[in-house]
Amino acid sequence: MSIVPPSPRALGAVRRKAMNVSEQQLVTERLLSPDHALPLVIEPAVSGVDLVAWAARERESLEKKLLQYGALLFRGFNVTSVEQFDQVIAALSPGALEYMFRASPRTRVGGNIYTSTDYPADQMIFPHNEHSYSPRFPLRLFFYCHLPSETGGETPIGSTRAVKARISPQIEARFREKGVLYVRNYGDGFGLPWQTVFQSEDRGEVEAYCASVGIEVEWKDNNRLRTRQRGPAVVRHPRTGEEVWFNHATFFHISTLPERIRDSLQSNFNDLDLPTNTFYGDGEPIEPQVLESLRAAYLNSLVRFSWQQGDVLFIDNMLAVHGREPFTGKRAIMTGMAEALLSSDVAV
Repeated sequence: MSIVPPSPRALGAVRRKAMNVSEQQLVTERLLSPDHALPLVIEPAVSGVDLVAWAARERESLEKKLLQYGALLFRGFNVTSVEQFDQVIAALSPGALEYMFRASPRTRVGGNIYTSTDYPADQMIFPHNEHSYSPRFPLRLFFYCHLPSETGGETPIGSTRAVKARISPQIEARFREKGVLYVRNYGDGFGLPWQTVFQSEDRGEVEAYCASVGIEVEWKDNNRLRTRQRGPAVVRHPRTGEEVWFNHATFFHISTLPERIRDSLQSNFNDLDLPTNTFYGDGEPIEPQVLESLRAAYLNSLVRFSWQQGDVLFIDNMLAVHGREPFTGKRAIMTGMAEALLSSDVAV
């Protein structure tokens, strides 16, 4: 995962403004912040509203709201367990997916529910779209707060519509033309081993999976592996039809890491041997000023909120990015993914 210092932009005071009460008077809706288009906060208007049952009944309506706002935050519904969280996912999607072609350490806590990224608490995780580097990615993401941290630990989110609007036409045009090349190396002592990434000890299984999704495989000595794949920078949302900025060009690039980690890696590896790195799709390096501009586009699009126990965050993975702030104390945020898509099916 790429880690950078927090954005200097501070979120102003949040004003609670009721936007709508459902016909059944069961829930209220409001924007978290008048300065941001997401998330839409949905809270029970009366006690005892069962989120699983209510969400299943309102699934079509919630789908429309998700496409409009990009993220929905369900708060105050008394979700208290991983099992309930899994049921919420099933009520709003075809069900949670297994975490495949991994890029970050996570722990399975039940079914296809995992801990959010198991990274050191003092590190920030740069905002990104989940699996936008992968030929197969989830359209929908879910987060559940089982235990908020003592301080920090927010999961900042931002609209990809806002990110794209902040990218210059010249930069966007070049990425549209060339795409993104992702180079990953496994087994060199940094990052996840290929056995964890692909959830297999069998080289043949790894090769078959990679061939099925267009990933080039290169076995190196001592059972090490390098993969390469090319992907689009801009894709078309299958439900709204709009074009969105959706890639890991910034997140996986070596320059997005903090200076201490970046210098350590570059002193040991060349650009093609790093755990993860990105290039233009033709293999040419991405210019430093372009990467700086892209990082600013992400960071200046974020909205932050403090987790409350029982919160469930429902994200359209193509319409919203997410990250993580440093924290202190114990923190238990669970995640699930749903509705797999192929990047080749949504490429512009």
